[in-house]
Amino acid sequence: MKQIKYFFQFLLIIIFFSLFKILGCRISSALSGKLFEIIGPLFRSKKLILSNINKAFPDIDLKKSKRISKLMWNNYGRVFAEYMFIKDFRIGKLNENIEIKGQEILDDIKKKNQQVVFISGHFSNFELMALHLEKTGINLSTIYRPLNNNFLNKIMVNIREQYICKNQIKKGIGGMKKLLSLKKDNYSTALMIDQRVSEGIRSNFFNQKALTTTIPAQLIKKFNIPVVPIFIERVNKINFKITIKKPIFFTKDSSMEEITSKLNLNLEKMILHKPEHWIWSHNRWK
Repeated sequence: MKQIKYFFQFLLIIIFFSLFKILGCRISSALSGKLFEIIGPLFRSKKLILSNINKAFPDIDLKKSKRISKLMWNNYGRVFAEYMFIKDFRIGKLNENIEIKGQEILDDIKKKNQQVVFISGHFSNFELMALHLEKTGINLSTIYRPLNNNFLNKIMVNIREQYICKNQIKKGIGGMKKLLSLKKDNYSTALMIDQRVSEGIRSNFFNQKALTTTIPAQLIKKFNIPVVPIFIERVNKINFKITIKKPIFFTKDSSMEEITSKLNLNLEKMILHKPEHWIWSHNRWK
């Protein structure tokens, strides 16, 4: 039964993608954003989202919490439609819609053939960050969690490998082996560190303990490499700004806990900058 359900989901999304292609990116993004404002709360708990927002902002009033939730769903819907136009963001006219702050940092990393760990979260159209990193010429690998829907997962992996980052590493033991192999070939890694994980360490995140991935800390300690925070915001409609922060260096004596805590602080700063652009629907503090 589950596979039948997944297949019909797949067909529905194909229909939407075909419609988006006809309408173009600007109109599709706007329409999908409005649609998700309506249907999004039907699939994810409104209580969980508002609870998460209140955990991060204890003094926020209900009206502001609901506004953040509404704008989050709008952005989520826009991202859904914009997948149809990822190729245009990579090699087409939509590339002009992405402003870069800190490009000189990436140019320096490329020039030195330096290996780093890029860290970020699911902000705005988060796929555009890895897209730009690889387009800059940096040898890059990313880790992804496969979708439960196998039909959709094949499409997503294909889009990502063609236009975002060709070295897509599936999360898991086999993926870690591939990741370590690429690190030996001087590949940098881009990681999203904002989701709940099944294994990790409990680290402060908005003054509350949250199970947090240790993969960045492991790579930093094993290969003695810096971490580079990267953030994307939706300036308006289908225009974006990617900000590359200066590399953060750790000493050999830095503990896993110390590194993970500092990375969480960087993530908090990103969220505080544009809270409506972060995906609040994950049960981050479970």
